[in-house]
Amino acid sequence: MKTAVVTDSTAYIPKEMRERLHIHMMPLNVIFSNEAYREEVDITADEFYEEVKKQEKLPTTSQPPIGLFVEKFEELKQNYNDVISIHLSSGISGTYQGAIAAGDMVEGIRVHAFDSEISCMVQGLYVLEAAQMALDDKSADEIMARLREMKQSVRAYFMADDLSHLQRGGRLSSAQALIGSLLQVKPLLHFVDKVIVPFEKIRTRKKAMKRIADLLGEDAASGLPYRAVIIHAKREEEATEWKTELEARFPNVEFSLGYFGPVIGTHLGEGAMGMGWYKI
Repeated sequence: MKTAVVTDSTAYIPKEMRERLHIHMMPLNVIFSNEAYREEVDITADEFYEEVKKQEKLPTTSQPPIGLFVEKFEELKQNYNDVISIHLSSGISGTYQGAIAAGDMVEGIRVHAFDSEISCMVQGLYVLEAAQMALDDKSADEIMARLREMKQSVRAYFMADDLSHLQRGGRLSSAQALIGSLLQVKPLLHFVDKVIVPFEKIRTRKKAMKRIADLLGEDAASGLPYRAVIIHAKREEEATEWKTELEARFPNVEFSLGYFGPVIGTHLGEGAMGMGWYKI
């Protein structure tokens, strides 16, 4: 009785880690003009941010075709009884629904789709937990129960550094973006009911990062063990420094680094920073 773990590219789990934990990844696409690139396969995060600077228009994004899911599930049924398929929030992409539809089309394997209701390496935290449990021969039902339990304590907040991406992507009006930029407003965002909504408007990047750290502090004050990931859009040095500061401040929290890749970076832009965490 074996269980496979599938996710999509927006979890941004490094290839080496995916291979070590036997995680199968379905890529989403970013499309510049008429040319599509599979993120994490055809284009890296760094290449993406450089390409954006050269383009007049922001790229568009698209989910994996259902046929790709069908192909993957057909392949997996040769060696597995169950698949745990973990995806970015169904409120911002149809990828989760695509996994469900493909699962209904493939016989001989049970597909358990899980809506992370979030994205990036916070989504990845669910995937890593599931993959380790699968390697430990836990059943699909046990893994799904653990993922639902995790969801009760998962929290994540992030900020866009450059409001022009939100404006160009239709998330902000030109006037709001101009006023926000002039005032150095860094909107703190989070997921509520599967979609991205504003949490607070904060002046300056430094204050926004402090606010995120304080929100982590509210949970970490319990003294219970937590796992957290700091996520950046081409700001690795700054993220590493922040990680060092937070490790000293919160000894009961285990920190790692993640990044905003092409699909999510399309909406947030270079310089975005965020953090997510859950109770171990």
